[in-house]
Amino acid sequence: MTKNEAVSGISGYAAKLTELSDAIWDHPEVKYHESFACSLLSEFMHSEGFTVVTGCAGIPTAFTATFGAGRPHIGLLGEYDALDGMSQVAEVDTRCPVVKGAPGHGCGHNLLGVGSVGAALLVRDYLKAGHSGTVTFFGCPAEEGGSGKTFMAREGIFDDLDTAVTWHPGDTNSVANGSNLANIQVAYHFKGKAAHAAISPDLGRSALDAIELMNMGIQFLREHVPDGCRIHYAITNTGGNSPNVVQAEADGIYLMRAKALPVVRSIKERIDDIARGAALMTGTKVEIEFIKACSNVMPNKVLVGVMQKNLEEYGSADYDDADRALAKKMRDSMEDRDDYYFELVSEISDPELRERLLSDRESPIYNAILPCPDKEECGMASSDVGDVSWICPTVQCSTVTMPGGTVMHSWQEVAVGKSTMAHKGMLQASKIMAGTVIDALEDPSIIEASKAELTRRTGGAPYVCPIPKDVPVPLNL
Repeated sequence: MTKNEAVSGISGYAAKLTELSDAIWDHPEVKYHESFACSLLSEFMHSEGFTVVTGCAGIPTAFTATFGAGRPHIGLLGEYDALDGMSQVAEVDTRCPVVKGAPGHGCGHNLLGVGSVGAALLVRDYLKAGHSGTVTFFGCPAEEGGSGKTFMAREGIFDDLDTAVTWHPGDTNSVANGSNLANIQVAYHFKGKAAHAAISPDLGRSALDAIELMNMGIQFLREHVPDGCRIHYAITNTGGNSPNVVQAEADGIYLMRAKALPVVRSIKERIDDIARGAALMTGTKVEIEFIKACSNVMPNKVLVGVMQKNLEEYGSADYDDADRALAKKMRDSMEDRDDYYFELVSEISDPELRERLLSDRESPIYNAILPCPDKEECGMASSDVGDVSWICPTVQCSTVTMPGGTVMHSWQEVAVGKSTMAHKGMLQASKIMAGTVIDALEDPSIIEASKAELTRRTGGAPYVCPIPKDVPVPLNL
């Protein structure tokens, strides 16, 4: 079996893969609670002849599915977690939750996991035809706010890999050629003392005051961190709804991001000090709980080149008039659009190509194949794919599953998650990933060169997990 013969087999799996993706969309589950998605995919992979191991790294919703034997051993990374509060009816152009306050797939992970499953099936068929090597699909929970892969990496789940391949739903057909931000997430629990807010306020110690003072301190800190750093927060417990009671408890979760782990660790230490200062000012106590962290992505030009070749070889999905009509309807519903496409295209050095691609910005679907960026950029998002990329050479692409300009983590992205446009982009990603894996299986020099590049970039330093060993997996987030 040739690579193209293997990749062309996606048509035979399209109906089942679409069914799996839609089922996960219909049952959105947030970090570390993805029992439906995990069971659905792990049982499917078992039925397809993969050796399945569940409960990886002590996480009930993490699993591996392996086929083949010997080297090289290549991994395909899959995710299937949803986002809080993103429930949305499919393919309607107004905000309309299925269940108000319930989760929804606002980052397309119903597609992400199943697209990687599709690639694993194509590589399995290639291996069954007499080729050597091993492919493992990694079912990875809690990418959104839980760093599932980082906890898995801490336990050595990815250590045997020669390389890893993944993708992400998006509004462009492109290969990621750069890094993103490392992050650390910490909860701060303030404990005070309740009292009648009018009769005896002097006897109370307000934990809510402490949270507010902490936020004030962080506002001043923002001026004194390196460019490109980010600090986000959510007050998860205000201490009650009665203004005539001094709040005896209050909790907040803070997410800090920077281009490199040492910087984000430094920011975390400074925020810890601000929290302690807020407690001192209010006469309260604070407990600092390290929740999770993830590393910045280590790019790999060798693998980027291989995946770019496959992106150009297999091209864009075949979107039709119905896809474009839905995309236009959804675009018309957007008050604001993301201009990531413009950022990518404006960096292209060829002026003729740049202008041609910029002219596509008004199209409801960006189905052009973007060239590999001339220089590596650091994106402002974070992903636990970063931790895998420090362990083995890793590469990631994007295919079009949503209208051009769709804001990530928006209800519009949820609304198109079951559309034929989304299904087509997912299946195209399966083909591009499978082609990339098969190229690496056929040409040992690809893996050798990508490993040599990783060693150069890391200086040969071994991977060190950013999550301390004594921090438990936050299964009850």
